[in-house]
Amino acid sequence: MKQPPGFLNAQHPNHVCRLKKALYGLKQSPQEWFATLSGHLLTLGFKLSSSDTSLFIYHNHNIIMYFLVYVDDIILTGNSPTAINNFINNLNTKFPMKDLIGTISQFLDIQVVHKPYRMHLNQSRFAQTILSRAGMTNCKPVSTPFKLKSSITHTNSNAFSNPSLYRQLADSLQYLTLTRPDLSFDVNKVCQHMQNSTIAHFDALKRILRNLQGTIHTGLPLFRDKPFLRSFADSDWAGDDTDRKSTSGFCNYLGSSLISWTVKK
Repeated sequence: MKQPPGFLNAQHPNHVCRLKKALYGLKQSPQEWFATLSGHLLTLGFKLSSSDTSLFIYHNHNIIMYFLVYVDDIILTGNSPTAINNFINNLNTKFPMKDLIGTISQFLDIQVVHKPYRMHLNQSRFAQTILSRAGMTNCKPVSTPFKLKSSITHTNSNAFSNPSLYRQLADSLQYLTLTRPDLSFDVNKVCQHMQNSTIAHFDALKRILRNLQGTIHTGLPLFRDKPFLRSFADSDWAGDDTDRKSTSGFCNYLGSSLISWTVKK
């Protein structure tokens, strides 16, 4: 070890600094940050949600606050503006913060459009980024993301020349399904071939992107109505032509709002 250029000590040219503790750049840094933040929230009366480790809930008498954190991005809401302001002032004394007061408009590449009777979540900007990365910003849209009665498993097509691009686009589409449950099944199909993608597989992925071009502002509506829970499930028994495996899925509604879903094979 030696002193770096620009930081040479003429009196002690052979000395180096001893690092006691480093935070940024280490794998432990997110854990340290979350431990510090969550510890402070618990001292203020917040409780960690049992279903989501990123959600903290404060409930004292008639005051309710919800605190959602993802690394250093935070959403705070509640039924008492006074309690929210006092809580923000408390956080400002402990952590350096940038407070964007007002209704939410964007969080983690998810746009929030406020309507008189609902909120509409979409990822149109992120979708445009995916199309730009694939070089398909001016592609011709199609009405469906997948051909009916088609299979991309039985194919003797040559290997795709840029597998890293295939994996990047497939990963991006997976994140897009946060607000596009209609694409979950089709994205699940193309993600099954990320390690051995062929030209036929990439053609199937491009069809999803062409459908995305024509439905770029489609998203997930959240309605204001009675919070009754409904669940639906379905399965395609032995529907895979290759291994005869079944594809199953379910979706849960809170009122008229879709809150969770999955498609798995």
